[in-house]
Amino acid sequence: MLIRTLLLCGLAVASSLAAAAPIYKYTDANGVVSYTDRPTPGARVLVFRDQMVERLEQQVHLDVAKTPVTARFTVRNQLFAPVEVELRLEGLANVRGVVPSRIRRVVPARSSVNLVALAAASPGQALRYTPSFRYALGDPGAQPRAYPYPLPWVGGPFRLTQGPGGKYSHSDPKGRYAMDIAMPEGTPIVAARSGMVVKVENNQGEGGAQPSGNFVRVLHDDGTMGVYLHLMRGSVTVTEGQRVLLGTRLARSGNTGNSTGPHLHFVVQRNVGLALESIPYEFNRPVGSLPNFAVGGD
Repeated sequence: MLIRTLLLCGLAVASSLAAAAPIYKYTDANGVVSYTDRPTPGARVLVFRDQMVERLEQQVHLDVAKTPVTARFTVRNQLFAPVEVELRLEGLANVRGVVPSRIRRVVPARSSVNLVALAAASPGQALRYTPSFRYALGDPGAQPRAYPYPLPWVGGPFRLTQGPGGKYSHSDPKGRYAMDIAMPEGTPIVAARSGMVVKVENNQGEGGAQPSGNFVRVLHDDGTMGVYLHLMRGSVTVTEGQRVLLGTRLARSGNTGNSTGPHLHFVVQRNVGLALESIPYEFNRPVGSLPNFAVGGD
């Protein structure tokens, strides 16, 4: 199993070095799924993305309390992390006073913030406005601190199969500085930095509806977030709102989501202004250089 794992993930690295050569996915007569960089009868090109679907709309709400002549806009943030929000008001008419057309705020974790209140200039006529609302995890004003990340797994040695800027899948702003480490399914994954668990996904199977598969997102004290992707289904042992320490067991590695072989995808992100982007980071030792290195116990 380990040999197959390393071969598959080695294929990922080879493709990243070959100017994003296509990867083909096919299923043989025995139902075994395989991946190759060569066209094969019946195979289809695999489009690989580590996009994350975190369904924040279920936890970040814009509430509008309305009467015919007033409107009050409030944001409720039910996440265990701050969010940056933006409310745009277009087509304003019959509004008393000067109202900004764009309002941005950082809403702390588990809190509500009043954004703006509108009142009719002519009480006998209705307010008119068209709102639009968007948001992003994190506080763009936070200042990241240099931090050498301990390796976030137990066991090894393993190998880095795709690093920052890999053309295979590490080319978009959210994942540009991510690292993929090939490892057998079931490898213990541990927190590389202390922080607050803000989002988890634990129910994706191999393939799955989400390209990122199962994951854990941890908010660090400096406002950055570490994200651990493609975890084994049902293996996540932490919950949203839980404080974790360096070395806390998070889950087990897997092959869920859009993945060409068992591996851990680890990325550090921050809010750069209504958008999450990956940022450069370094492990505190070379990957694959020593046996049995880890930051946690079994």
